[in-house]
Amino acid sequence: MTQPPSKSPALLRPNIDETTVASFGDEWMRFDQTELDAGELEGIFKDYFHVFPWHKLPPQAEGFDMGCGSGRWASRVLPRVGILNCIDASSQALEVARRNLAAFPNARLIHAPAGAAPIAKASQDFGYSLGVLHHIPDTQAAMAACTELLKPGAPFLVYLYYRFDHRPLWYRMIWRLSELFRSVVSRLPSGLKYLATDAIAVCAYWPLARLARLVEALGFDAREIPLYNYRSYSLYTLRTDSRDRFGTPLEQRFTRNEIRRMMEQSGLTGIVISEVQPFWCAVGYRAS
Repeated sequence: MTQPPSKSPALLRPNIDETTVASFGDEWMRFDQTELDAGELEGIFKDYFHVFPWHKLPPQAEGFDMGCGSGRWASRVLPRVGILNCIDASSQALEVARRNLAAFPNARLIHAPAGAAPIAKASQDFGYSLGVLHHIPDTQAAMAACTELLKPGAPFLVYLYYRFDHRPLWYRMIWRLSELFRSVVSRLPSGLKYLATDAIAVCAYWPLARLARLVEALGFDAREIPLYNYRSYSLYTLRTDSRDRFGTPLEQRFTRNEIRRMMEQSGLTGIVISEVQPFWCAVGYRAS
């Protein structure tokens, strides 16, 4: 039996984990994305947005970026739309986004958690939240809050960490082992945390990613090699994502079916879940 969207925790208290919000503020202050090559950023952006229906947006569309962080995705969306509400629970992250998006007068920066953004319900032509909602205590409630901001028929793009539901057992065991490292690293003081996550980027991310690129260049299928999707990424991106993965206190993962169910319970229809990495990216439309 389908359950209604979760309500009780979100309605009783802010749906945020303060230590995780502080962790991301610290991350974006250190990795503000100014060192990231524009071509690499564009390629990553296309990976996340390849299922997004740009052609269905009205002229001068108004939408939101829930958990905008450094503003890296917003910098690619803003030239395509009328107004983009860039929302984040971290004041530090918003300061970074403010600098990075200074050239865009159509960017509105809003300091608020998911579920408390001062935006009228049913007012937005589109929305997206990439790599954010799985760091929120009640992901279902946060997704429902995002959906409430959309006009009927408006699209919502989401990226949530996957639970390796279509991976072999050995792959999932590697993830379990990595969780032990994350449980320790995420509790370290900021300076030690960066040393640890940089070491992971150099000693684990970089070798595996480059191995995948070599195997693929030799004409073999490298998609089962861990970190295959990072095969062409710079060390800067590897360091950023290592800090994200191992330095963040709260992380949740979902199967493809769980993501579909959460989207449906949030009032989204016409759901399309991407078949390619990064897993899982999905888009749905607010029910009329």
